[in-house]
Amino acid sequence: MKQLALVTLVTVLPALQAHAQDAAGGQKLFQQRCGACHQIASTRNGVGPHLQGVIGRAAGSVEGFRYSTAMQGSGITWDAAKLDTFLTNPGGLVKGTRMTQRFAKPDERKAIIDFLATR
Repeated sequence: MKQLALVTLVTVLPALQAHAQDAAGGQKLFQQRCGACHQIASTRNGVGPHLQGVIGRAAGSVEGFRYSTAMQGSGITWDAAKLDTFLTNPGGLVKGTRMTQRFAKPDERKAIIDFLATR
């Protein structure tokens, strides 16, 4: 039993550490690349909607934010895969979205998404 617990720790711990590092790097990237339009520390909307609790949330559903018709009618529920696709090419996923910022590097998208998953 002790060996199983040790094997589990040895297997899981590096993955948890990598996730924490991605989230920390993602926070910095979020502040640099997303923070001018989106809030994460509060539920205040800016140029873009706040992103607290974005994972699992229906697109176009933050109260008080004026979304494009395209985003409101997208039928998307945000998960890591949808966010990755959206951050790669927002207009490719939601034609008519007002978001134009693209993230070409998969590692940057992953770090930002990992950070958002912690909020």
